[in-house]
Amino acid sequence: MVVVGITGGIGSGKTTIANYIKSFGIPLYVADKEAKALMNRSKVIKRKLIQLFGDKAYVDGKLNRPFLAKMIFNDKSLLNQMNAIVHPKVASHFKRWLKKQDAPYILKEAAIIFENNLQSNYDYIITVVADENLRIERILDRDDTTQEKIKAIINNQWTDSQKKELSDFVISNNDLDQAKKQALQIHTKLLKITAE
Repeated sequence: MVVVGITGGIGSGKTTIANYIKSFGIPLYVADKEAKALMNRSKVIKRKLIQLFGDKAYVDGKLNRPFLAKMIFNDKSLLNQMNAIVHPKVASHFKRWLKKQDAPYILKEAAIIFENNLQSNYDYIITVVADENLRIERILDRDDTTQEKIKAIINNQWTDSQKKELSDFVISNNDLDQAKKQALQIHTKLLKITAE
């Protein structure tokens, strides 16, 4: 099974593009969504996160996301420790999911493929890029957050030019109609590659 990663900085529109490609019948695995679900569902993860962050990590049995976000916001070591707990579980969940798929290729959406040096886990990588001002605008419209917080996240991620260098395909998403055209061309190419 050909595994295609789709990535991009916060607010680039990678989820919108991933869902567009999914509409062609391509199975989509969203790593962040599955990580959040596992953080609520897995007893092992819960226990380890409470050991790491204390009892405030969960409220009424549910992940206390604002608390965790505040804790890891300026502490890379805590972020890395949390990722070391969550990422292996997501990886094994993905492997099980992958075995059940039947399609020319699958799409795995993940925000930090390059930052975590995981590019070797993919056959091809699509990076979605957009102007930083537009990305900030999109996130402010979508989330209850501040420009300062968004900039801190952007500064923690690789730049678009760094990602482009290691990507097989790049979609520019300043204009959604144009981005969808690019996505369709890439989908068509991937179908040709996987048919060979």
